[in-house]
Amino acid sequence: MGLNKSASTFQLTGFPGREKARHWIFIPLLAAYISILLGNGTLLFLIRNDHNLHEPMYYFLAMLAATDLGVTLTTMPTVLGVLWLDHREIGHGACFSQAYFIHTLSVMESGVLLAMAYDRFIAIRNPLRYTSILTNTQEMKIGVGVLTRAGLSIMPIVVRLHWFPYGRSHVLSHAFCLHQDVMKLACADITFNCHYPVVVLFAMVLLDFLIIFFSYILILKTIMGIGSGGERAKALNTCVSHICCILVFYVTVVCLTFIQRFGKHVPHVIHITMSYIHFLFPPFMNPFIYSIKTKQIQSGILHLFSLPHSRA
Repeated sequence: MGLNKSASTFQLTGFPGREKARHWIFIPLLAAYISILLGNGTLLFLIRNDHNLHEPMYYFLAMLAATDLGVTLTTMPTVLGVLWLDHREIGHGACFSQAYFIHTLSVMESGVLLAMAYDRFIAIRNPLRYTSILTNTQEMKIGVGVLTRAGLSIMPIVVRLHWFPYGRSHVLSHAFCLHQDVMKLACADITFNCHYPVVVLFAMVLLDFLIIFFSYILILKTIMGIGSGGERAKALNTCVSHICCILVFYVTVVCLTFIQRFGKHVPHVIHITMSYIHFLFPPFMNPFIYSIKTKQIQSGILHLFSLPHSRA
């Protein structure tokens, strides 16, 4: 297969140097893909159909599950096609669209985690006004704001990808399209595309994390002021799932960013593996975290599969 077979397509790669093992790599990735679809799909089904879960906390959880599904559905079909069918060609338009949705959904996940932190902040710091502050209208505004912010922030760099000429190698280094991977193939000045994502990372993702961090300082201060040990534990328990999801997402973001920016001498397979971890690990773990730590979700799952359970 030639490197410049068509000026209108890019060539995807899987794990360079591991071509003989690509079918074996396919198996765990397929298992993770199915698990992510089932886990997040089950969360969305439960939240939609169980009236006990029609609360702001679970609506935001539904947004998180939908975002995780979006990331997975955007990336994994292409990855599995490369590994199993050796289907490596992707048109420019499809590639740019995939890059747009991948990066938009990543920024959106950060925004959803921030919205969930706001929910916990109101629930613990101002419980008597919780339902009056987080009304359905307010939740919808937050959701639209998170989506709009993510979509508009990524649009400038992806629009520029459409206008760049691509006359050199059309081989990408991943099994899906990432902005930073595509822009390196452009025969044009990519200064803006190099620096703008750093601005987005600091102005949105890092800022989201800092706001979440300081909100939890205030939340913990409030919890420590509760007189009853049982009530303190109950209040803290409502935050544990969210804290775990925050750690899962932001740790992978930091690791991926560090590898991309400072890992020039790190083997390329490490870059690729870290990308898969970033895009697969949070969607894989989030349903398990909430299923294990949230009694209402546990109860809904047991009821869904008609297993005997206690609602105590």
